[in-house]
Amino acid sequence: MNKLAIALSLALCACAAPRRSFAPADADLPFSSGVLVGDTYYVAGHLGRDPQTGAIPEDPAAEAGFMLDAFAASLARAGMTMDDLVQVQVFCADVSLYDTFNAAYRRRFSGEFPARAFIGSGQLLRGARFEILGTAVRRH
Repeated sequence: MNKLAIALSLALCACAAPRRSFAPADADLPFSSGVLVGDTYYVAGHLGRDPQTGAIPEDPAAEAGFMLDAFAASLARAGMTMDDLVQVQVFCADVSLYDTFNAAYRRRFSGEFPARAFIGSGQLLRGARFEILGTAVRRH
């Protein structure tokens, strides 16, 4: 089979795959918290808001932990875990918090780490210091 035929076959499979969207915590927002297409889950950006108050905590380590917990919960709704991630992008308002983020991040994986970008972003929504998004693929 030539390369064009393979590419077309993959594209057709992706189009035919069932799609399921997951609503964000605030249902008034105009996006999904994640979209599952076949075995691939596209996880929207998550902030590190305190689940009790909805506020961004003062402590950056607590914020990173809350963010990663919310991200893991989104994966769980799609039947996946952090170990199913193949790539993540982390946006950070202050790149001097790189080690703080890594300490929280490292504890969330039992297998290999996904490919990752850590991006100095400038100001983030709601005064957050971190935001994460990613792609996961279900393992068979």
